[in-house]
Amino acid sequence: MLGEAVGAALNTEVISCRHIKGGDYHDVFRVELADGRHVFAKTDRAGAADEFMTEAAGLRWLRSAGAVPVPEVLAVNKAEPGFLILEWIDVGRGSNEDDETFGRALARLHTSGAPGFGREDGRPTGHLRLPNEPCGSWPEFFATRRLQPLTRAAADAGALPRKAIAGIDRVAARIDILVGPKEPPARLHGDLWSGNRITDAEGRSWLVNPKAIGGDREFDLAMMRLFGGFSDACFAAYDELFPMADGWRRRLPLYQLAPLIDHAIKSGGHYVGRVEQALLQLR
Repeated sequence: MLGEAVGAALNTEVISCRHIKGGDYHDVFRVELADGRHVFAKTDRAGAADEFMTEAAGLRWLRSAGAVPVPEVLAVNKAEPGFLILEWIDVGRGSNEDDETFGRALARLHTSGAPGFGREDGRPTGHLRLPNEPCGSWPEFFATRRLQPLTRAAADAGALPRKAIAGIDRVAARIDILVGPKEPPARLHGDLWSGNRITDAEGRSWLVNPKAIGGDREFDLAMMRLFGGFSDACFAAYDELFPMADGWRRRLPLYQLAPLIDHAIKSGGHYVGRVEQALLQLR
């Protein structure tokens, strides 16, 4: 059924459709086409195919900046069977030299800017469907579109102790004094851990699986440091092109708090302790 849908969307015959590893919430495939191409396809597994429309819009927006390689969206469909089809990237290995190139490219992506803080289309992102309606400032967006919805989700799921929930509420209430200097909204990937940056066979870095928003660039950079996978050379190259604002290290636990809460809801375990640790650093 998927093969027929992909063939119809791309106006060609599908030779094979092979399931490959990857995707927490979707099934992913390498599809061979009669015209000789291979494409990447993912299908809905969790009843949220509308997310493909959001992801496609984010990919196109990031790609339009011309700063970092981003796969071309070839087709997207939210009706049954919901799918997203992208150009195929042959995965290879990265290097420190590529890390430097990526750091500079990311700086250019961030400086390409955004219309505001959030998404113009207001579409929610992620498995928690976090809201993205635009806000007038970054502190307002981060408090009302990230910390507060995440806190409610964590409380509803019983994922965090009450003391931690209260601590996150206090952080949200103090957000104006915790954030850094005002900057124009940056064009953000929105979920920039190492698994969402792939390196092709020629050593170029590509961005995939975005939760794209306009926001503070420190949000992307803090996520990059949360789970590792990016070298010092990458950050140094970024800083050469777009120097970090004073005090950015002090703000790391603030911006890492949101993905840590998300992971505590999803996986529990040691992420609960990491949320509590971040809150201690923000006292």
